[in-house]
Amino acid sequence: MLWGQTLRSPHAHARIRSLDVSAALATPGVHAVLTYADLPAATRYGLEIQDTPVLADGVVRHHGEPVALVAADHPETARRAAAKIVVDYEPLPVVTDERSATAPGAPVLHPGRTDAHARHVPHPNVVHRQPVVRGDVAAVEALADAVVTGDYEVGMQDQAFLGPESGLAVPAEDGGVDLYIATQWLHADLRQIAPVLGLPEEKVRMNLSGVGGAFGGREDLSMQAHACLLALRTGRPVKMVYNRFESFFGHVHRHPARLHYEHGATRDGRLLFVRARIVLDGGAYASSSPAVVGNAASLAVGPYEVGHVDVEALALYTNNPPCGAMRGFGAVQACFAYEAQMDRLAAELGMDPVEFRRRNAMSQGSVMPTGQVVDAPAPVAELLRRVKAMPLPPERQWESAGGAADIRALPGGLSNTTHGEGVVRGVGYAVGIKNVGFSEGFDDYSTARVHLEIAGGEAVATVHTAMAEVGQGGVTVHAQIVRTELGVARVTLRPADTRIGSAGSTSASRQTYVTGGAVKRACEEVRAKVLALGRARLGTYHPAWDTAELLLEDGKVVTDAGEVLASLADVLGEEGVDAEVEWRHRPTEPFDLRTGQGRGHVQYSFAAHRAVVEVDTELGLVKVVELACSQDVGKALNPLSVAGQIQGGTTQGLGLALMEEIVVDPVTAKVRNPSFTDYLIPTILDTPAIPLDVLELADAHAPYGLRGVGEAPTLSSTPAVVAAVRQATGLALTRVPLRPEHLTGT
Repeated sequence: MLWGQTLRSPHAHARIRSLDVSAALATPGVHAVLTYADLPAATRYGLEIQDTPVLADGVVRHHGEPVALVAADHPETARRAAAKIVVDYEPLPVVTDERSATAPGAPVLHPGRTDAHARHVPHPNVVHRQPVVRGDVAAVEALADAVVTGDYEVGMQDQAFLGPESGLAVPAEDGGVDLYIATQWLHADLRQIAPVLGLPEEKVRMNLSGVGGAFGGREDLSMQAHACLLALRTGRPVKMVYNRFESFFGHVHRHPARLHYEHGATRDGRLLFVRARIVLDGGAYASSSPAVVGNAASLAVGPYEVGHVDVEALALYTNNPPCGAMRGFGAVQACFAYEAQMDRLAAELGMDPVEFRRRNAMSQGSVMPTGQVVDAPAPVAELLRRVKAMPLPPERQWESAGGAADIRALPGGLSNTTHGEGVVRGVGYAVGIKNVGFSEGFDDYSTARVHLEIAGGEAVATVHTAMAEVGQGGVTVHAQIVRTELGVARVTLRPADTRIGSAGSTSASRQTYVTGGAVKRACEEVRAKVLALGRARLGTYHPAWDTAELLLEDGKVVTDAGEVLASLADVLGEEGVDAEVEWRHRPTEPFDLRTGQGRGHVQYSFAAHRAVVEVDTELGLVKVVELACSQDVGKALNPLSVAGQIQGGTTQGLGLALMEEIVVDPVTAKVRNPSFTDYLIPTILDTPAIPLDVLELADAHAPYGLRGVGEAPTLSSTPAVVAAVRQATGLALTRVPLRPEHLTGT
């Protein structure tokens, strides 16, 4: 086996004048060095727009872009050889924000775009633009008794999964390659990799390896194509493992955003209009920016009924790091802004912020700004009521009965920064809306194969899907579904690979819904085949074989009254039965590119949070005491996993509120903090109690009535924390993550 290493650009925007690999090739132990000139077939890839070079195509467009690859017999040899590659760069002007991206004479980062999105954008450096217009804002804004305007900013968050990118490519005798990889979407990887290798898809066999977290950061390719190219060039297996520093350059991040909002309401607390403009920084390449824009635009108003809406959302090409999918996918940025606006409007009207939200909360039958009717439970008001009714934690928990301070419970207390001086408590609320599944007409389906047989005298079901298990618990749920539908105790799950049809991405809170739906349908077909076999082989045994109300339980075929008709072994024989299905949820449609109207989403999920914080107003330090959540999950197939998903999403939202940000130099567009030393994520010491109140209001359109769970809590936890800090300090706080200087003014 050889080890692969990537040489990455030290510049955010530069032309490659020359590239000398001779010293690297001469290094003992080096077996191959590849550059753009060595690529055998397609030179670009991408999830939606094929604009990302496999290796720099003569121009680098972001700090850390791959320029060359090395394969050597030891990872240190590969690293040293990569460092010997001599690249002559000519720095180019850097595009870092909307002003520099759209100014007259601005460098066009992707000239000659021919994709469908390019026909609907106002400037070549705009990746995608989506308006949403409903009613007539201009006609009604004079009728508003209260109008608030705000500008907000969301920093660049990293998925910060604990297992860095890694993979193993093994060349095969048929000229193909077997790739063992940690990914969120095997078939999307396959679709992009095969053209780069110049191979038919059947010769690129993808196998899911253990995935140490994902959260959107593994939807795009990292080293997949690179490892395969080196393996095919050398004829040897090639392994690539990123260190943490390289991982920050090797995957996309959450889009940073600037948002401008105007809300108008009547004196009795009814929302009259919302006007918004959302600018997302997509970085150097498109990734999933068009879909993120669609989510941000369509969910920009939040879970509220508003008759008049004028929203514009767009994503830019810049020389900042590429951004794409991350938990919450466009809705997180919008939620921070619209929830801040709701608090400001409530204050302007002299109303309780929770009551103001409940007064405007959507419900089943409400119409979204896109014109889509919400045709499943939407218990927004109830979630707010429940989360507000949850008991508050005791005041001054850090103070003992004798008045002494337990510094561990204070803001920054473990660093002995305070003994309670200047510490103020605040409470804040927020609620959010998130779509479930892929949207805007995407053919969102999943494939599942279920085989039922007798092995060792016992009924055994085997399940095969391409679902990526990234920690969400899908493998557990699939086994639960099979046991429920087929009445068997033993369930075997085959490893995920591309020898079966796609399961789509493990993202968008969709896998339990879509792949779970496919497993359920496959089980139903297996059960139908078992009953057909029973009728054919043992039909004279009992007249109940002529009915469809037969069940499989404990290795027996029984009536719905529990009467045993036959052993499953007698019915199945030696071969067993097998069913493979593709399962789809209800279709969606693209949003109109002028008005944003359309049935763009299949399902919505809702969560509400109440944050209790304590703030050291002198030092600008925040401790979150509690972050309570109420969420509707439709049906909790696995209550423990549901709780874990809600608490995990809540914690990521806390991270965005208080500490998580990739800091990009505004002049050079270079990343300043690509390590867990300087990019901070919440630890157990930062994570508060997260009490839950879980509703189960079934969605009649979904398998078992379930509702996607994982993303919604990431939305409302961030604005709830910031709202609590605002209440404690009286400061406007329009940017996340909060920093000490935002609270102290220094």
